Amino acid sequence: MAEAIIERLNKNGDRVYLLTGQRENKPLRQKVFEKYNYTYDDESVKDVFESVKPDIAIFTGAWDSSFDWRRARQESVRYTAALLNILTAYSMLGSGRFVYFSSQEVFSGTSPRNLPESFEKSPKGFRSMAIAQGEEICANYHQRQGLDVRILRFDHVYWVPKRGQPELDPCFNMCLEALKSGRISASDRDVFSMLFLKDAVELAYKASTAPELPRTLYHISSMEEINGLQLAEMISGIMGKGVEVVDNSVGDSHRIILDGGAFVQDLGQKILTPYQEGVEQVVQYMQRHSESFIRAEDAGGSLWDRFRHRLKVLLATLAPYIENIAAFFLFYYLNSIAVGSGFFDRLDFFLLYVLLFAVVHGQNQAILSGLLSVAGYCVQQMPLRTGFEVLLDYNTYVWIAQLFIVGLVIGYIRDQLRTIKQENRDEIAYLENRLNDILDINDSNLRMKENFELQLINQRDSLGKIYEITSTLERQAPEEVLFTAVRILSQLMDCGGAAIYTVANRSFARLFSATSPEAKELGHSIEYPAMTAMYEELKEHRVYINKTMEEKMPLMASAVYNEDEMALIFMLWGIPWQRMTLGEANRLAVIGQMVQSAVVRASQYLETLRSERFVEDSRLMEEKAFLQLSQAFFTAQDQGLTECSLLEVSVPDNDYVRAAAALSGSTRQSDYMGAAGGGSLHVLLANTSPDNAVFVIQRFLAAGYESRLVRREET
Repeated sequence: MAEAIIERLNKNGDRVYLLTGQRENKPLRQKVFEKYNYTYDDESVKDVFESVKPDIAIFTGAWDSSFDWRRARQESVRYTAALLNILTAYSMLGSGRFVYFSSQEVFSGTSPRNLPESFEKSPKGFRSMAIAQGEEICANYHQRQGLDVRILRFDHVYWVPKRGQPELDPCFNMCLEALKSGRISASDRDVFSMLFLKDAVELAYKASTAPELPRTLYHISSMEEINGLQLAEMISGIMGKGVEVVDNSVGDSHRIILDGGAFVQDLGQKILTPYQEGVEQVVQYMQRHSESFIRAEDAGGSLWDRFRHRLKVLLATLAPYIENIAAFFLFYYLNSIAVGSGFFDRLDFFLLYVLLFAVVHGQNQAILSGLLSVAGYCVQQMPLRTGFEVLLDYNTYVWIAQLFIVGLVIGYIRDQLRTIKQENRDEIAYLENRLNDILDINDSNLRMKENFELQLINQRDSLGKIYEITSTLERQAPEEVLFTAVRILSQLMDCGGAAIYTVANRSFARLFSATSPEAKELGHSIEYPAMTAMYEELKEHRVYINKTMEEKMPLMASAVYNEDEMALIFMLWGIPWQRMTLGEANRLAVIGQMVQSAVVRASQYLETLRSERFVEDSRLMEEKAFLQLSQAFFTAQDQGLTECSLLEVSVPDNDYVRAAAALSGSTRQSDYMGAAGGGSLHVLLANTSPDNAVFVIQRFLAAGYESRLVRREET
């Protein structure tokens, strides 16, 4: 969910900041302006909000992957604490909007009708209770703190999973069951509605960014009823033969469908992905990567791994006791040989033993070593005295008291010192983390400052760029405007290639100029109405963005109109996906408007001089005008912007007008003819290589006119 939201925001040109919710600096596929690797309950969250001052803060809540709900009880506490910390920090800014993502999990049981927002919640389980409590916390902040809050409750969202990653939605679970066992168990008593992730994100974006709304809580649901058995049969049909659907429709019914009527009323709603299409995407992907999903399901913590971990913990716990017992036998032996020794007779090895373990391990081991020492002392006294004599000897009790007093005191001091040391370490670590967090935020602010300064410089420089474009186009001869325009378009849009197509009629457009081989791949002539997605945008005077990354389509396109008639089509290739935003689309539209003005002026100028450029209202150009035009084409060809060929046609009796009329049927609208004198006529074939010019020569010969290809050096 988070990645899909980031992608949607990026496409709209919004600046996205990400609080990851974890300390690990894991790579993120989606492009974000800045990323902060802090847990949600970290004190640095407040510093982040103060630094960024976001207009909208989105807490993905029920869909946040940083929470591990396998330990539901502990995680529900962490979830609530995280939300409270984020809300408190954000509310202190005094402005902005907070969006909370909830889910249908706040409801349980069954209902014969779709559930409206006002229906009382009935969560079951720690996860659902935490999500429901999150809604109440957000609502309280709205009521008591005046915070602008939007609570979005999603209904059974499903999506194409990542390779090997388990999901919780019913579509995934059924697909996984089919892959593992070749069968799907389902019930028609389990009734719900589903919403594909792409649609859910689009609706969430609309609700999050709408300026004014009458409610704080909205249900986001397709409201298209489907039961488990129907879904299973749909999956089975897509997977093909070999997948059996088992009907286990027994017991009580379970129907949970959210009513999205309020959303439809206030914002409007359009679901673009029907069940068949969405489920098909999930099934096909999981079939292609079936091994990864099955392994991920079956390989989770093996018995040996769990045993090894528990054994390691047990050994770490028992290690001090084992050491204590082993040392006891050593000191017991030393004390035995010291008895009667003139040098070691006064040395109490049992006291040293207790003192050693009090210093090393603390009170607990001191007590154990004391008890073992008393037992060892009694055993050593048995050959010399009876047990009754040992018990009656007050020296025994003095020795025992000395033993335990020394052990407990030293052990207590050691435990206290260790506690103080650990507290100091924790405080130092905390302060170091806070310092590192502040340094990270400061570094982030510096990076953003540099980025903003660069944007400001570019913004200031944009006036100069606009002037440069306008003046460059105005300086060009009318014949060179479009060649200059495609070069400027490629430079300013910083793309891998640009192309300009001239619209010949309502069905076809012909390539006029292109800056790269990639930009020529569509061909010299295209049936642009057949490019439905692009055409639908262009005819509405909008910029086309290839959001589906269709290979045979440009990444962006814009049209230039002349009196409500499409005249030119600009196409761009080689644009990074992160730049395919509304901002870039607006820039392309502005450049198109400037080019349009230049083209219109050039067309008006040429139309004014039409009588001087053309012979007797024919397609035949005067020699001087044709020379200027052909020179512009050859210059553009040298720059790699187009291809062209020049033919010389022999004209009997110097009847150029008649020859031009006869040859018109063998040329395109984008081709040009001009009188050359000396009984010859020149034909300029736009976007035509010398090899293809041979076919035109043959057509001219069939029309009764001989012609030849003119080399560049002859012009």
